[in-house]
This record gives sequence, C-alpha cells and structure tokens, in this order.
Amino acid sequence: MPTWPRNWQGKASDPEPPRAAVLKLQSTAIRTDSMNLLTAALAIFAGLTLILVGTTRIGVWMIERRNPPAGDYITVNGTRIHHVHVPADGASLPPVVFIHGASGNLLDQMLPIRPLLEGRAEMLFFDRPGHGWSSRGEANGTPIEQARTIAALMDAVGIEKAVIVGHSFGGGIAATFALEHPEKTLGLVLAAAATHPWPGGGVSWHYELTDTPIIGRIFSETLALPGGWASIGGAIDCVFSPNPAPDSYERDAQISLVLRPSAFRANATDVRSLYPHVLDAASRYGEIDAPTVVISGDSDTVVYEEIHSLGLARDIPAAELVWVRNLGHKPDWIAPDLIAAAVEKVAGADVDLQALGREVEARIEGQTFGPFEKCRDGRPIASIQAEG
Repeated sequence: MPTWPRNWQGKASDPEPPRAAVLKLQSTAIRTDSMNLLTAALAIFAGLTLILVGTTRIGVWMIERRNPPAGDYITVNGTRIHHVHVPADGASLPPVVFIHGASGNLLDQMLPIRPLLEGRAEMLFFDRPGHGWSSRGEANGTPIEQARTIAALMDAVGIEKAVIVGHSFGGGIAATFALEHPEKTLGLVLAAAATHPWPGGGVSWHYELTDTPIIGRIFSETLALPGGWASIGGAIDCVFSPNPAPDSYERDAQISLVLRPSAFRANATDVRSLYPHVLDAASRYGEIDAPTVVISGDSDTVVYEEIHSLGLARDIPAAELVWVRNLGHKPDWIAPDLIAAAVEKVAGADVDLQALGREVEARIEGQTFGPFEKCRDGRPIASIQAEG
C-alpha cells in the first residue's frame, strides 16, 4: 500500500490518493492563499498609510510656509501664545481683547476690525491655545481653562481691564471670561456666539472622530488634511452663507492652518468640550453685570441663533440684542462696523445700534450666496417647545 508525502503532486502512474489526503491538501492551499491575501492587504494598507502620512507632512510644510506668524510670542500659563498687541497713544476707548472662534486664528478678527479701531483703542488679538501659531499647553482643554490663560495673557501685556469681543466659539469663552474674571471685564460684545445647550448636544462627525483616542490621531495624521483641502472652500461658503465670503478670505485669514494635525485635534477637543461646559455655564449668565451687546443674524447656518443669541439677551441683565435680517455666521466680516460700534456702546458712547443694524440689513438685502439650504442648521423652536 503506497504512502503519499505531504507535498504529493501526483503522477499519472500513481494510485489515486485517499479523499482525506486530497481534502487536507486543499485546506492547506486555502490557508496559504488566505495568508498571502492578508499579507498583501496589510502591505497595501501600510503603503497607503505611509503615503497619506507623507502627504500630510508635505502639506503641513506648505501651509506653514505660505502662512507665517503675524505677531509675537509670550509664554503664559504654560502656553506659548502667538499674539498681536496694538498700542494706542491717547486712546478714546478702553482696551479691547478679541477671541476668535473654532477653526480660526487671530487674523479672522484682526483683518476686518483692526482698521476701524486703530488709534482709538489698545487692541489684543491672539491665537487661542492650539490654534494658529500658539502651542496647546497642558491646561487649555475647556473654556474655563482658556479664559484663565487669556487673563494671564492680559496681565503679561499690561491690560488690566478690557472690552472682550468673542465670535462663535470665542463668544462662549468671552461669556465664561466675564463669569470667571469679572474684575477684568469692562464689557462684552458677543457675535454669533455659541453659549447655550442645543438639542441633542451633537457636533459634526469629524470632531467626534478626531477627539477619539488613537483613532483620532491616526485620522488627523492621514486623512484630515487631504480631505480638508478638498472641502475647505465649501465649508467657508457655508459659514458665510447667505452672505458671500471675500474672494481672498481663505488665504488672507490663513484658515488652512487648522488643517495641520495638532491644530485639527485641538479644534476638535475644543468643540466637543463646549456642550458639557454650557450645560453648567448657561445657568450663571445672570451673574454677568458688564454692559453687553449681542449681535446675531437670523440666517446663521452654524449655530442656533434662536437658542444662543436670544438666550444671551434673555439671561444677561445688561444685554442689548442687535438682530440683523439675512445675516449669517460672520458679522465680524460682513458687518465689522457694527462690531466696532458695539465696542463703543459698551464703553459708554451714545450709539444707536438698532439703526446701524438696519443699515447693515439694507446692504445685505437679497443676498442668497452659497448652498444656504444645504448648510443651514434647521430651526430648533419645535425642540425647545417639546422640552418645555
């Protein structure tokens, strides 16, 4: 009775092998093929990952080369802060500190508003921790912690008290600053601010993914920058809609800095920290006694203006609401004159902000730029009524 070796290939003269041996050979072949396929798949995945990491590194180099720092550096609260401090000899207005929103940097407010106040007010613009050219530091993961760093920055540049101007996420930090550091707050200007709990408390999927341990770091180091480059134009259109973004906004405001992995992660952490923060902070806004102006459009595609801006006007005793029809999420760029006038108002000047708001409405009447219906956040009124 012949025996068949394990590597039996068979010859025409050999007796037919038993069925068990054939099945065993077939099983071995299948396992070998499966391992080969798995090895090939892993090799392809590793290759693609290396390509994406390399693309991201090259992209970071290009972004930083095209968008150099605009100001100086100072280290406060363990954080290296990039800032522009604009002095004003013989100023007629108090100092003004500007806090930019998510995905931005100091240029986002400095470019449109600085020319309107220069010479009349000392101004401080800065990149929030982890954004622009500022380091993240070790204790800047919440609005309260960032407010503490801002207070330290003011001390470092010699500003004792100031009018605090905050846009979007920066508006939430500005309101927090007034709660935590009332002795430094002369007044508040809150533009398209995000300050109150919203239905569901959700944020965009890429913030959730990026703020997830391990997976988020892989995503930010591989796919975020190429994907961001592909979608940044549409994202800007949505932020400005229904108003048109300036043609050179992305380049001039250096918005692509947020696509760098470290900044992308810091931005995601900030955004995800907001909802749990405002769950507590919103109930305290009645403690704010500084003069306050709340500026909002009725066509914001980013935040629920009916919740945040109307909530601020309701909750802060000294607040004046300026509600502008057909204005989107960027009053700092679409109506910088209104922001500057609001600074004057909280500083004590006799300014008719409602009349100025109507002038802004006349300028932007009929604007329907961008994919407004695709971008808009929907109307939460029904949710509010359902929750009582």
